[in-house]
Amino acid sequence: MVLVKLRLSLLIFLSVSASLLSHTASANTRVNIVGLFSNKAVMIINDGKPKTLSVGQSVDGVKLIAADSSSATLLIEGKTTLLGMGQAASVGEASANNNPSVTLYASAGGHFVSECKINGAALKFLIDTGATTVALNSGDAKFAKIDYKKGEPVLVSTANGVVTAYRVTIANLKIGGITLSQVEGSVLEGGFPSVVLMGMSALNRMEVKHQGSTMTLTKKY
Repeated sequence: MVLVKLRLSLLIFLSVSASLLSHTASANTRVNIVGLFSNKAVMIINDGKPKTLSVGQSVDGVKLIAADSSSATLLIEGKTTLLGMGQAASVGEASANNNPSVTLYASAGGHFVSECKINGAALKFLIDTGATTVALNSGDAKFAKIDYKKGEPVLVSTANGVVTAYRVTIANLKIGGITLSQVEGSVLEGGFPSVVLMGMSALNRMEVKHQGSTMTLTKKY
């Protein structure tokens, strides 16, 4: 009789545990930004139909805090997340292990281009695994309040020939909900590159998963 009771208790425990695990898994909320406007954002939540939210509105556990043409600030499952056009975030599993992630979608040309913030300044970036550092032109550096002339000058070879670049340290770099501090960067005089090149000094601090037309970045440290 005692053995039967113990087995029954074990079955009840396993059943409850499975139920809790199932609930935790289903609690993950995935949001994909497909449109951005002043004080409005169009998003797909959990692979549903696109929904347009104005600042202050909530739907399916997602609240729009702020939005402009470059990014949207969302409150997802109690966690504040910044996303740019074409970026996605999955909150639930990621918040449990404290490693935020961002999903990027390839352009028609197969490139992964999206929005980032450097020292709070919104800029477009391109994933470039061939770049050693995060590289940006001098105009973007000034916009991001980087005093690049204090950096170490070096000569680098580009498609436009040999140009002067300055080694700098980027204080704050944000991609969606991922924030990196003290990232090695290079600033090139002139208008090249036309977008920020997200090189290995940032990518090495994230786990990169590339599958078809999607790339998921997950912060490691």
